[in-house]
Amino acid sequence: MTGAWLTRHQRSLLLLILILAAGGIVAAWNLPVGLFPNMDFPRVVIAIDAGDRPIERMQAEITRPLESVLRSVPEVQRIRSTTSRGSAEIALTFPWGANMAQALLQVQAAMNGALPSLPAGVSFDAQRRDPTIFPCLGLTLTSATRDAVALRDFATLELAPALSAVPGVAAIEVLGGRSAEYQVLLDPARLRAYDLASADVVRALNADNAVAAVGRIEDRYRLFLTIADSRLRGLDDIRHSIVKTVDGQPVTVGDLGSVRLGQRPEWTRVTANGGDAVLINIRQQRGANTVALVRGVRARLTQLRAQIPHDIRVGTYYDQSDLIVASAGSVRDAILIGALFAALVLFGFLRSARVTLIAALVLPVVIAITVLLLHVFGMTFNIMTLGGMAAAVGLIVDDAVVMIEHIMRRAGTQGEASDVTVLGAAQEMLRPLTGSSLATIVVFAPLAFLGGVAGGFFKALALTMAAGLAVSWALAALALPLVAARLVRVADARRMEQADRWIEGAHRVYAARMRRALARPRWALAAIAVCLFVALLCYTRLGTGFMPHMDEGGFVIDYVSEPGTSLAETDRLLRQVEAILKATPEVDNYSRRTGLQLGGGLTEANEGDFFVHLKPPPRRGIEEVMADVRAKIAAQVPGLRIETAQLMEDLIGDLVATPQPIEVKVFGQDPVADRAWAAKIAAAIARIPGVVEVFDGVKIAGDAIEVRVDRVRAALDGLDPDAVTRQIETDLGGSLAGSIRQGEKLVGIRVWTPRDMRQRIAQVAALPLHAADGHTVPLGRVADISIAQGQPEANREDQRPMVAVTARLAGRDLGSAMSDVKTSVAKLKLPPGTQIEYGGLYGQQQASFHAMALVFAGALLLIITLLMFLYENVAVVASILVATFCALAGVFAGLWLTGTELDLSSIMGLTMILGIVTEIAIFYFAEIDFSRPLDRAALIEAGSMRMRPILMTSLIAILALSPLALGIGTGAAMQQPLAIAIVFGLIAAVPIVLILMPAVYLLLTRAPREASA
Repeated sequence: MTGAWLTRHQRSLLLLILILAAGGIVAAWNLPVGLFPNMDFPRVVIAIDAGDRPIERMQAEITRPLESVLRSVPEVQRIRSTTSRGSAEIALTFPWGANMAQALLQVQAAMNGALPSLPAGVSFDAQRRDPTIFPCLGLTLTSATRDAVALRDFATLELAPALSAVPGVAAIEVLGGRSAEYQVLLDPARLRAYDLASADVVRALNADNAVAAVGRIEDRYRLFLTIADSRLRGLDDIRHSIVKTVDGQPVTVGDLGSVRLGQRPEWTRVTANGGDAVLINIRQQRGANTVALVRGVRARLTQLRAQIPHDIRVGTYYDQSDLIVASAGSVRDAILIGALFAALVLFGFLRSARVTLIAALVLPVVIAITVLLLHVFGMTFNIMTLGGMAAAVGLIVDDAVVMIEHIMRRAGTQGEASDVTVLGAAQEMLRPLTGSSLATIVVFAPLAFLGGVAGGFFKALALTMAAGLAVSWALAALALPLVAARLVRVADARRMEQADRWIEGAHRVYAARMRRALARPRWALAAIAVCLFVALLCYTRLGTGFMPHMDEGGFVIDYVSEPGTSLAETDRLLRQVEAILKATPEVDNYSRRTGLQLGGGLTEANEGDFFVHLKPPPRRGIEEVMADVRAKIAAQVPGLRIETAQLMEDLIGDLVATPQPIEVKVFGQDPVADRAWAAKIAAAIARIPGVVEVFDGVKIAGDAIEVRVDRVRAALDGLDPDAVTRQIETDLGGSLAGSIRQGEKLVGIRVWTPRDMRQRIAQVAALPLHAADGHTVPLGRVADISIAQGQPEANREDQRPMVAVTARLAGRDLGSAMSDVKTSVAKLKLPPGTQIEYGGLYGQQQASFHAMALVFAGALLLIITLLMFLYENVAVVASILVATFCALAGVFAGLWLTGTELDLSSIMGLTMILGIVTEIAIFYFAEIDFSRPLDRAALIEAGSMRMRPILMTSLIAILALSPLALGIGTGAAMQQPLAIAIVFGLIAAVPIVLILMPAVYLLLTRAPREASA
């Protein structure tokens, strides 16, 4: 691209850049904002309800047949099922990149096709798993004066509909509170006296509570619809409903028992900050703007303030937008800090405010145009794209710094700053600038083929950084020369030269040292060996993880009490946990679900979760708070098994079906033996330091009262098993007999036995049964009643029985912990036929590390190809590669010194160092004229000439990345390992490129060793 072309199109180019920057600013206001990048998690979960069937029947009649059917769904990679009493959950895993909308339709079609062959009464619900299954905003409703029914009615009938109209809301879920219900409590003695059964009452109420269109009448030119309306209106109507007539006298429901307005039986409980509450979970649509949605909900609540009763308090227990907004603020701060550091470094080296302003203005323009590209690509603001911008700040200004420095140097050398001089200098730098920019961009190309969680997260970061670097190159190549031609003066170049006295001193020291170093270049071999040794030594001492750990400001406590524990007893235990949370100074607020879970799934009345929201810093770190709470619960509430995790970690784990870091899967043919070995494995790994919250994978359902009807004895009393089952179902659980409309809600009618007749197990045998001839017999006369111990849930993976032992970590890296786990399991000497597989986040980590290794190799091959195109010189390419690999010693040393794990983020930084070091090396070789015979003097001169721009760009990048490397700001922890890797890689790269690389190149070319001038 010639200077003449730039001059001819300068106005149009500058106008285009201004338009694109303005478009980026507009796009920034309209770009959706979310916590995660847009990605399809390849998982479909099917929840199956089949009444109260025992686990053995569930498996034989429902779970196994459905597994066989679902295996035929295209692209299914793995099937995992959990079967409990009366319910099952089947999770299907598809390949990353699969069309999940189509996959869900295929799963639903397969399930609908299988339903006719399943027992009657089986229902299912199939759903895709994605981040929207968790609420983006959680509200609490509490009241000191209103009962649970009134509170739930207000939430369901008034608040939820009003909030559902906010743009972006997909669904609103109301948890907690109670529902009203009319209850008919029948007196068995009165039923006996009138020769009636509970079924007669149910039939009568249903018959009396009806409305029907019975015909049309045309009269006086009008058509009337005739409606027969015998609907019940309230308690009096229910009491006066006639069941039968005896001697001309009606027998009403009120004659047979009491009628009251009560509360529907619930086996769940919800609290907030220690008091009973109603929770409103607001879930967003896929791709919706989380921040705008939350603001819309809050604005709507403000509008509704006058309609919300004064005795109802609306609070917040979770707000996902807090983390997003704070992360965006951290990016803003990183951009400002980066711009400030860039300006200070530029002014320190160039001593020209005008030139400094030229280069500093590049940063906001690049960021604006990058945002526009994100909008074009259909991306969102999220923790990865925002983090990518923050991480790219230090690299974005590199191209501008290199270009402006070269222009200034040429202006000083030629003694003029004319358009010809400036554009000529830009033309000289265009080839190395293009090559160096490509070197930093091509390392991101292999990420396009990265799948799994790593691909879902880091593709967004890579695309953001690559877009920013590409825009940076375009501005440096096209816009900066035009602006410099207008603003740069010869005086600016002279001031730079006058300020270079210390640089000149550095040049003299560098030249003297390099003359001696290049006189005997074989020392480079020893230096390479030292670098590789340091890299290997530090690498072997690094801990390994999966995703970076960050302080989200809140965490989840999943809990399970002993099998069969009643709701009341579980609630008593949890009140002790709530006391611990209240006494923890860092806790701001919390909410609790019992019999329910944030992410759904099979949940019994003795399990659930807390969400604990912490106060903003300064405070103890979240890991320390979690460890403290965990230890106190273990000491003070021994009847409770808990797991703690931050919400994002828990969410990602749920989405990929592996919430725990450690999972040891035991496969065998004998379930009893498998559970025994699982218990031994759990006991073994529980002794490993740093391994906590160990669970042997055996989840027992509560005990059951089994009623086995003796057909012969029942027949002698004129009964059959079906009649017995229906009668005791009404006595124990109640039978619904229609509903009554009250305003906008329907209140059910339940026909039931008084509570004092069904409080104890011994009373079950005395339950009266009404025979067809009118006589009454106790249940114990026709049935055997016993207590069946709870059965363990049955887990299967790919149609094989499985028990999964799980655990979490505290103060321990995943890699070393798993090494100890494998050692402990190997010592157990499992019997033949029993197989062990390792899953959990460790399995995800291993798959991601393998994929990232391929990305690293692909990036290396692309860089080699690029260098060969640039130089067609094997010695140059080899010396740059040697410098690149030696710089990795700095990366590994930095990770080890800072105690940073080798995880996906740090591996990303490791990959980026390939491009960054190559970029610096390209600028070094840009000073060498390969058309002339090369001597040591040329190598020394190249280093002296490139010292200033290399120092400037490296210093700017290091300083701009320092907030991320130090973990300053919300969300910075996600990119902290990446920043640390780049910072220490750059620190090592500068001396390696300026000192070691020339010696390596000299060795490879065997250049003549004549004395340098």
